[in-house]
Amino acid sequence: MTNHTIPVRLASRSYDVHAGPGLLARAGELIAPFAPSGRVFVVTDSNVAEAHLQTLITGLGHLDARHVFILEPGEHTKSFAGLETLLSRMLEANISRKDIVIAFGGGVIGDLAGLAAGLVKRGVDFVQIPTTLLAQVDSSVGGKTAIDTPEGKNLVGLIHQPRLVLADIDVLATLPMRERRAGYAEIVKAGAIADADFFAWCEANAHAILANDQDALTRAITTAIAFKAGVVARDETEQGERALLNLGHTFAHALEAHGGYNANLLHGEAVATGISLAFKLSADLGLCAREESERVTRHLQSAGFITDLRQLPGAPYDPGQLLQLIASDKKAQAGKLTFILARAIGDAFIEHDTPAEAVRALLSQETQ
Repeated sequence: MTNHTIPVRLASRSYDVHAGPGLLARAGELIAPFAPSGRVFVVTDSNVAEAHLQTLITGLGHLDARHVFILEPGEHTKSFAGLETLLSRMLEANISRKDIVIAFGGGVIGDLAGLAAGLVKRGVDFVQIPTTLLAQVDSSVGGKTAIDTPEGKNLVGLIHQPRLVLADIDVLATLPMRERRAGYAEIVKAGAIADADFFAWCEANAHAILANDQDALTRAITTAIAFKAGVVARDETEQGERALLNLGHTFAHALEAHGGYNANLLHGEAVATGISLAFKLSADLGLCAREESERVTRHLQSAGFITDLRQLPGAPYDPGQLLQLIASDKKAQAGKLTFILARAIGDAFIEHDTPAEAVRALLSQETQ
């Protein structure tokens, strides 16, 4: 099976996303041009290290990979304490601006390592090697890095573009089904936002993707990455169009914060629920046909997602607390609620003045 190269066109900060099998074995060849010192600093977690670290180290070849920072898995690592620990270890190892950081893991590692790379010595280059489906199609592309705080998810961070992304589909074979499904939420999101034909293809192929069918998986990953790469190239700092990528995320972040970011609810599971809620809200406001909303929810459920807030891990959810968390979301402006809503599948748009009462009514209905 061939590898695909998807460019992210950002002038002097442009980079390529490589997607396909066997990329860990080629890591040294692909990363060496971006590591003038020959030294790499690998940041990973204990789960990924156990499954894949030796393959990566072997693939790095002649590059000096003696500095490997193995962190605890889980969202709690993506915190001020986790950032301070990682920065201290980088500085103790005398990292220089000619070295390169490798973020080798899922979204938590990518976000944390990318932020640390952007801050240490006022900025060190880094490479993303995402090991979850969700990270491959979403968080590894676009340069967003962040940590969570008690006030909300991803509220402290910066945009620090990687020099390269290696999305090796071979590593996905070790993913549990639940993690694979969580990543699928970010794939089908692309169709829900701007590509009705791709959404229909997902409806027909979701089970093949989740079963790790290589052809279906490769098409899904490359389509989702290409979609995001195009959006990022047109709006790197989220002044407009890039906000569309947050479809479902305003609800999702509130659901995650409600539960304290614990492992009971995965990010992709929250996003799937959030996408369903966003379409329901759109229908409630008369923006899209109820049939479109029902089709989205039906497909997500057929892919194995729980979209009922009364049954979602972390239940019961308090609608008042959820609304308060939504109001504190970083996309809110001047006290007004910003949501990504839809006129139809494949026709999402940004609404900066979503009526709070409509959101409250929906949440109350969904949690009773």
